[in-house]
Amino acid sequence: MDWDSYRLCFNAAQDPDDEEAQEEIAAIPAITISDLARFAPDGSVVAAEPDNVGVVGLPTNFVAAASTHTVDADLFGFPVSVRFTPSAFDFAFGDGHTAITTTGGATWAALDQAQFTPTDTSHTYSERGTYTAEVDVRYTAEVDFGIGWLPITGEVTSPGAPQEIRIFEAHTALVAHTCEQAPSSPGC
Repeated sequence: MDWDSYRLCFNAAQDPDDEEAQEEIAAIPAITISDLARFAPDGSVVAAEPDNVGVVGLPTNFVAAASTHTVDADLFGFPVSVRFTPSAFDFAFGDGHTAITTTGGATWAALDQAQFTPTDTSHTYSERGTYTAEVDVRYTAEVDFGIGWLPITGEVTSPGAPQEIRIFEAHTALVAHTCEQAPSSPGC
C-alpha cells in the first residue's frame, strides 16, 4: 500500500467536523523512498574471518553488521519517525565476484562452525593477493507521523566502506610423509 491509501483510511476515521485536522493531513505530500534517503543509516564495514586474512582455496567468512535504525526528523515540515530495516546485503569480494544475501552473516563461533568452513557469506579466493572487499546494505523504510507505521515502496542503499583482505597460499605436509609420498592423505 502507499501513503495515500493510508491517508484515506485515516481521513475516514476523523470526525468530519474537525476541518483543521483534515487540512493538516491533506497537506502532507506523497512520500517516496528518495525523500527518506537523507535519513538512511551509514554504510557497514565488512570484516573477514580470520582477522581480514584468508587462504587460497579455503572459505574466508565475511560478516557485516546492520540493524533496524529509527530516526526522528522533520519531513515536509512535519515531525516524522523513519524506520529503516536491512533487507539485503550486496557483498563485493574484490576479485570480481559478488553475492547478495538477506543477512550480514555471522562469525564461525556464532554459527558453531570450525574455521575455514563455508557459510552463507563466505567466499573462496583462487589466487593470493590483496583484495578490497565491501558490502552495501539495502534498507526498506517505514514512516510514522503519529498514526502508526506506514511502509514506503522501494529500498535505499547505504554504501559500505572498503576493507583490505589479504589472501595467502598455504602448503601442507604430513608429519610422517609428504604429499608426494602419500597423495591421498588428509590435507593433500
